[in-house]
Amino acid sequence: MEKRFELSSPEATQRFAETLAPHLTAGDVLLLEGPIGAGKTHFARSLIQALLPEPEDIPSPTFTIVQVYDGPECEIWHSDLYRLSHPDEAIELGLEDAFETAICLVEWPDRLGEAAPDQALHMTLAVGDDLSARHVTMTWTSPTWLAKLEGLS
Repeated sequence: MEKRFELSSPEATQRFAETLAPHLTAGDVLLLEGPIGAGKTHFARSLIQALLPEPEDIPSPTFTIVQVYDGPECEIWHSDLYRLSHPDEAIELGLEDAFETAICLVEWPDRLGEAAPDQALHMTLAVGDDLSARHVTMTWTSPTWLAKLEGLS
């Protein structure tokens, strides 16, 4: 299935992430795709901030590869796999286990290869005609995403 969204500004992207966040539960995996500068990290930071009981700094995991946060119901994993060269490196990070027990946001998910979970929500972000706007395309096969995405605009 597929759903498309037009987000007019960084603030609209933040509100979009904040609206989606309360619908996520342990085992939900969001695969964030798009070129550098498409807004993957901004979306992830906004979503994580919305899930945390207290605000905290959300650094980009570009160099650490994975950042883990203690959410109210489960851990939240934010990973940036850009620097990985083989899917085995992602497995060594413990991502496979996190896919089952945490909310996971994965930037550059193509680095996962066959390890990408089938039930994941694929989100492709692209810069719009106005450079502050974003086009978001969500695709999924698991029926659980239908209810979680209902009401998003």
